[in-house]
Amino acid sequence: MRDLTRLELITEAVRAALEEAARTAGHLLVGLVGLVDEERGRRYGRPVRLGKNPTRPKTRILAAGDDACRLPELIHRHGPGYRPGPQAEALRQIVVQNYYRDAAGRLRRRTPDDGGLPPSSSAVVSPYDTTARYVRHGHIIRWKGFAAHVTETCASDTINVITDVATTSAATNDAQALPGIHTRLARRGLLPAEHLVDGGYTSLVHLERAEREHQVTVSGPLPGNPTHWHRQNEGFDRDDFLIDFDRRQVTCPRGQVSQGWHGPYLTSSPTAAPLIVARFTKGQCRPCPDRPRCTSSRESARNVGFPPRELRDLQVRVRTEQRTPGWKACYAVRSGVEGTINEFAHGHGMRRCRYRGQPKAHLQHVLTAIAVNVERLSGRSVTEETSSLRSPTAFQTFLDQHGIPRPKSWRTLGS
Repeated sequence: MRDLTRLELITEAVRAALEEAARTAGHLLVGLVGLVDEERGRRYGRPVRLGKNPTRPKTRILAAGDDACRLPELIHRHGPGYRPGPQAEALRQIVVQNYYRDAAGRLRRRTPDDGGLPPSSSAVVSPYDTTARYVRHGHIIRWKGFAAHVTETCASDTINVITDVATTSAATNDAQALPGIHTRLARRGLLPAEHLVDGGYTSLVHLERAEREHQVTVSGPLPGNPTHWHRQNEGFDRDDFLIDFDRRQVTCPRGQVSQGWHGPYLTSSPTAAPLIVARFTKGQCRPCPDRPRCTSSRESARNVGFPPRELRDLQVRVRTEQRTPGWKACYAVRSGVEGTINEFAHGHGMRRCRYRGQPKAHLQHVLTAIAVNVERLSGRSVTEETSSLRSPTAFQTFLDQHGIPRPKSWRTLGS
């Protein structure tokens, strides 16, 4: 979490706790000498709005942290019978997650360098909803709250409607939502034969599970797993090693055969496949003239990790298919879903939740999906013919007339 985000969180948490105390036991604030004064009035007397470059953010983080530590102590001292509310409890959690005291008793802020910050899956990011989480997609999209996963039809001869909406923690991997989506679609009788998904959902484990349990082909960019050298076109990729599952051996590009076969090992991530590790010996790797192109270690030998045979076969097949023009043309149909996400976020304010807690946020997402469906269906008369894809531009028409190939979607550019 950035310093500006943390400063806003701490300041708003203190303000929320003061608002709660003033609402439920205002008489206690009268006795908080040294805390509720003109300086704190300017600091916490209005909603927190920080500019892009606030002055002295690290100093202000410690000042707000000092107020956050003193407030519960002073309230407890002046009102021993007062029972803290949810905002006071949220303040306590935020203080524990963001501060500590050193050996001299001085207040210190936790940093990623000292390993003291909690993981994003448990970090409290709002004093008003302790179940909300902070998420960042790339360098632009950031928000606090929950994640919505939208599924819609994409047939060219009918209106596209929303068939499922899932609400998860913002810190949850997208691929973890896929099994639940398929289960709900199966219960409603709406399972597609092919499900076009974003690259964040293409977990190898869930691709296999969807095909095995629901007979659904999940189509999405399955990323490769190249080594550092292969990304720079200087060394060997993992696919350059030949795997013999029957003999439990792996052959390297120089013809050396592995001397160890271990696993499969289960990983801690629910979206990661089990891993088999084939090991080569130092005696095989040290004399190899291609060693600098294969491993960066000067002492140990090369290890090669890969999934079990069933998942490996699926991985090879999917990666081969997604390089074909037919797969790219089929997947280009999914590009319209970005317009749906934009419609949800900007047309209906889905990223500005009106409620607190994941169950109520999910209710808002469902109602938003219903509104989108009603809007789409009511905007077309009974006799009106179904509109097809967006009409080509004049230049696109020129290219088509002269038989000049062009990409059907921006997703196919550079492929």
